[in-house]
Amino acid sequence: MKFVDREIEVGWLERRWGARDPQLLIVYGKRRVGKTELLKRFIRDKPAVYVLADRRPEPDQLKEVATRLGTHFDDPFIGRKGFDGWLEAFEYLKAKLPGRKTKRPHALALVIDEYPYLVENNPATSSLVQKGWDETLSRLPLCLILCGSSMAMMESETLVQRAPLYGRRTGDLLVLPLDFSGVRQFLPKRWAFEKCVEVYALLGGMPGYLRQFDPGADLEKNVQQQILAPGAFLFREVDFLLKEELREPRNYLAILRALSQGKRKFGEIINDTGLAKNILHKYLHVLENLQLLVREVPVTEKAPQRSKRSLYSIQDPFIAFWFECVYPFVSDLALGETGPALQRFRQILPHLLGRAYERIARETIRRSDALPFQIQRVGRWWDDQGEIDIVGINEEENAIVFGEVKWSPKPLGVNILEELKATAARVEWGRKGRQEAFALFSRKGFTPEMRKAAREAAVLLFERDQQVE
Repeated sequence: MKFVDREIEVGWLERRWGARDPQLLIVYGKRRVGKTELLKRFIRDKPAVYVLADRRPEPDQLKEVATRLGTHFDDPFIGRKGFDGWLEAFEYLKAKLPGRKTKRPHALALVIDEYPYLVENNPATSSLVQKGWDETLSRLPLCLILCGSSMAMMESETLVQRAPLYGRRTGDLLVLPLDFSGVRQFLPKRWAFEKCVEVYALLGGMPGYLRQFDPGADLEKNVQQQILAPGAFLFREVDFLLKEELREPRNYLAILRALSQGKRKFGEIINDTGLAKNILHKYLHVLENLQLLVREVPVTEKAPQRSKRSLYSIQDPFIAFWFECVYPFVSDLALGETGPALQRFRQILPHLLGRAYERIARETIRRSDALPFQIQRVGRWWDDQGEIDIVGINEEENAIVFGEVKWSPKPLGVNILEELKATAARVEWGRKGRQEAFALFSRKGFTPEMRKAAREAAVLLFERDQQVE
């Protein structure tokens, strides 16, 4: 498994490992985001025991825990005997681990992956872990890591105030998808920028999805074989994800389908789904917490939560693609007929590439050190007359940057800058005398006239994702 671009997450885990106190860490994130590989990379040079939970009965799970602990402590007897319950397992750790007065902060990292499966088998598991932590484990040189892909269950069992383990955890880490720079590291080095953008536009930054594409095949062949073919890994992936996370997938499917069809306003979603206003509010909130959709408001809004200008969209690029090119054609695809789905794919590909390039541009401008100020937050801006692809602001310095992004097959001219400045003049934000900057992103570069105008007006130019000198 290729492992890239997780320096921040690994660094966080290493600092927790080096902490003086016992650690109870919660690591969570969506399916296929790379949590397991991250944890295996973290523990590979440490005294550690890794247990992958599943849906077997609890006695079988405890037997595996005993076997793995027995192997680690060179104790074959406990592996044969097993544990009668979790509290017995915790007492075993107490007997085997040294006291807190050791030369190193932690004598063992115990990783329990897919922890929600244990809770499914026995809803009292988190309460037992709480009891074990309070009475035993918190007094040992132990780093206990509970990891899970079910965002809803990890939150309800470990993170929210009513959760059994609330107040016991010493840290929590949400593992996010790779950004575009991470995706480029994951893909073959020989690939051109445009080819990397194509894959990013469809699969986003999920390592588990990126692994499925064949580097030797073109984009359409990969779509046909790895997504549209019944039995392919990605064909039913969204189905599995929704059924794992949601109790009423039918209504959530209706909402996500409406979003995929361009119904982005609250009223439009109501009209398309027929859901009552209060019910829709609840469902949207759940989908937002699960990182399946994002509620977006103009980045300059002073009170984002109360804004009436909000738009909703599917957050994950692959889920958005699946609802556009798989979900409407499931019956055809089940019969092996890929024609209609591929035709739809060809129609929407330019839009997907443009949308992906906007994400890349926002990532790039946020990291850029060419601006005379740091960006505190970045997003989009719109009103009834138009929109701006990138708006980054720094409230402390009363500074704002406006950016336009074009996935165009020809170089950009001066007219694009003039249009951007005209739209930016309508943006009401900041105090009098605000500092303004402008940036343009182009797949195919810029005309000589545009380059000259940029030098004279100190406009930042980016070709693909690199700044133009």
